[in-house]
Amino acid sequence: MHQDIRPLKVLLLNLMPSKVATETQILRKLSNTPLQVEVELLKTASHKSKSTSSEHLEAFYRTFSEVQDQHFDGMIITGAPLERLSYQEVDFWPELEQIMDWSLTRVHSTLHICWGALAGIWHHYGICKHELACKLSGVYEHEVVKRFSPLVRGFDDVFWMPHSRYSGINASDVDAHPALEMVASSEEAGACIVKSTDSRHFFVFGHPEYERRTLAEEYERDLRSGADPKVPEHYFPDDDPEKEPVDLWRAHAQLLYTNWLNYYVYQTTPYDITEAGAL
Repeated sequence: MHQDIRPLKVLLLNLMPSKVATETQILRKLSNTPLQVEVELLKTASHKSKSTSSEHLEAFYRTFSEVQDQHFDGMIITGAPLERLSYQEVDFWPELEQIMDWSLTRVHSTLHICWGALAGIWHHYGICKHELACKLSGVYEHEVVKRFSPLVRGFDDVFWMPHSRYSGINASDVDAHPALEMVASSEEAGACIVKSTDSRHFFVFGHPEYERRTLAEEYERDLRSGADPKVPEHYFPDDDPEKEPVDLWRAHAQLLYTNWLNYYVYQTTPYDITEAGAL
């Protein structure tokens, strides 16, 4: 008969160098639902971006000092090309730790992506990362291991997701932690989707938001830099970079964002925004 509703407030902490591409990819996923979402874009103050114009940053991004007195229903922490550095070597690490600590009492649910997932699961749960023998780059098959989780409601038993990283975590460390549960994993890519048992933290070690040619553009960039990259796996038809890649992950990527936003933000966040995140 009656329902009190309001727009959801989501904070997007964008750590990627190409901020415009990343914000566009994620905003497309968040906007493709019937839910009303107000997104605030956040940058770190302790790191100066070289790949995004200062005009764009000044027009659309805020710093932590400008939002720290607010509450948010959800937060997304993106990846960053920093897997080979220790966390302490990252110039904005102290600021990121401050933001992650702040989120415990100011954010209802947080979604961490790729390097953001590695950093978050280390900071909150002490799960160490380890460097891979070579870069994990490509689109990989994954299996849903927690089939009744609302996060993967509507998923096929097997789905595909892009990965682009040099580090990972051990699935055994997740299984041994009482506050964490594995939702999906891959024989080739390892742990993929992990969540906390209280549903406050979600860790996705791939890039479901990537668009069709994102991995191709990364590959071409690495070629131009002389890095001699390997061809992304299971991505180009016949592993031929001259052929247009096939998007195998779009539907599940949208479903992942929609399920997180619906089941773990919209349906459980307090109506009074000032109570969001309260322990």
